[in-house]
Amino acid sequence: MNSHLEKQNRKEREMNNTSKSQDFHGADTRGIVNHGWLISRHTFSFAGYYNPDRLNFGALRVLNDDIVKPGMGFGTHPHDNMEIISIPISGSLAHKDSTGKEQEIKTGEVQIMSAGSGINHSEYNYSKNKDVNFLQIWILPKEKNITPRYDQKDFTEILKGNKLITVVSPDEEKALWINQDAELSLGKLKEGTSMSHKLKFKDNGMYAFLISGEAEINNTKLNRRDAVGFFELNEISIKILKDSTLLLIEIPKIY
Repeated sequence: MNSHLEKQNRKEREMNNTSKSQDFHGADTRGIVNHGWLISRHTFSFAGYYNPDRLNFGALRVLNDDIVKPGMGFGTHPHDNMEIISIPISGSLAHKDSTGKEQEIKTGEVQIMSAGSGINHSEYNYSKNKDVNFLQIWILPKEKNITPRYDQKDFTEILKGNKLITVVSPDEEKALWINQDAELSLGKLKEGTSMSHKLKFKDNGMYAFLISGEAEINNTKLNRRDAVGFFELNEISIKILKDSTLLLIEIPKIY
């Protein structure tokens, strides 16, 4: 979570502006760092983890799976021109930023921050006695240097409905707004569920990350924390083999 990485993105995007039609990212192929207070697994290159084949998936730049010890966290630091999303899986986060927002982000909630022209923030484990596990997602913005903004929303109740819920979108009224033609959908899905999911934006790709459970996405089997991404399709098929929590990220290519 540092601004130096964001500056590197511009150069990396120039070198890596196309994606294969399918990418499978197994849970055990992610980068891992252990700082004692933080254990973080990186799907894409981040900080000290660098993999030239894992720079991004389209405009999806970062997907970190973080476990933070009680009372610990990321001190105040800057960001600019990045859409930053936090999804607690267990526990809750304490957020504070230079827009004046100071919030607790609980499991079942989703938070988004448009760094825009520049923002400072900190994020800590809210608890003094339990770990927090959360996903940290960075998406490259559609428009640069917008006014920084922050929002969060509780999706706990509607996630009980055995269906996919749009939680982040540029134009869905019930979702959190994002400065990009991208959508994030979450679902707590029961064993035996089958469905198709259509992409909303032309030429976008779909990145599926299985938070828990066992599923098949377009006949590719995923176990806990596996992921698969597709370009050049209009919809994906989903089969839930065991009770699962699934995150879908519809994302534009980088041109």
